[in-house]
Amino acid sequence: MLAIYKKELRSYFTTMIGFIYAAIFLVIVGIYFMAYNLNGQYAKFEYTVSAIEFLYIVLIPILTMRLVAEENKQKTDQLLLTSPISITKMVLGKYFAAVTMYLAPVVIMCFYPLIIAKYASVSFGPYYATAYSCIFGFIMLAAAYIALGLFISAITENQVIALIITAIAVFISYIMPGIESMLPTDNQSSWLILSLLVVVICLILYLSIHNITMTMIIGVVAEVALMFVYLLKPSFYDGLVTKVLDVFSISEKFSNFSAGILDINAIIYFLSVAVMFILITIQVIKKRRWS
Repeated sequence: MLAIYKKELRSYFTTMIGFIYAAIFLVIVGIYFMAYNLNGQYAKFEYTVSAIEFLYIVLIPILTMRLVAEENKQKTDQLLLTSPISITKMVLGKYFAAVTMYLAPVVIMCFYPLIIAKYASVSFGPYYATAYSCIFGFIMLAAAYIALGLFISAITENQVIALIITAIAVFISYIMPGIESMLPTDNQSSWLILSLLVVVICLILYLSIHNITMTMIIGVVAEVALMFVYLLKPSFYDGLVTKVLDVFSISEKFSNFSAGILDINAIIYFLSVAVMFILITIQVIKKRRWS
């Protein structure tokens, strides 16, 4: 795993991706820090951190687009698949390399609350606990998104496609609260929306396992189950779409951190999402090994 980790981390700087990522991150953070904390004279750094959450729509795809897609395109994945190293160690090596690259500019960002403390008045000094808990939440959110991007990179051979799909996925998660507020909550609409969601999930499943029979069976069973529940108890679907979509709203779980609250439930959620996508990625690559 260490060899894969070093190789992937080194590649960020031999392909300029690492420099582009770090430059975008630090420039945007610096602009918002100046606007909110220096010019705006706000002593709470969490305002700045919550304001730059949109950066993930651009930065996460940049970090993850080539992790597996490049190996697939250049067919160097065959070397990895036939090597003695386990698929789990290979995936974890790539994942932790991306997380390490992500953390590099975040370390610099951690000095900003100290700068505020130096120049702020005593009565309006920064609250270190809230500032750093927000930064920690920012890191945990990225850990979940990086795992998502790793999975998307594993199901395509084109880096550009991986970048676009990851950006769309992160963007949808970012605007999910707004989407939820616009959707109808009556039982019939909820049933139709959930049926459509099953189709989307089955499409993603097919791209992951490339098994049309398994995908069709899962899709049909899920659709029949939805219809059966609707015919038996329609009221069960009242407001159900909002609850289901809330599970997919990764970004919304960051809201408590934005307020300076260390949300343990959100931390568990972010870790669960990261572990889930890492495990799915491992299974996708394992299937490629035996196919």
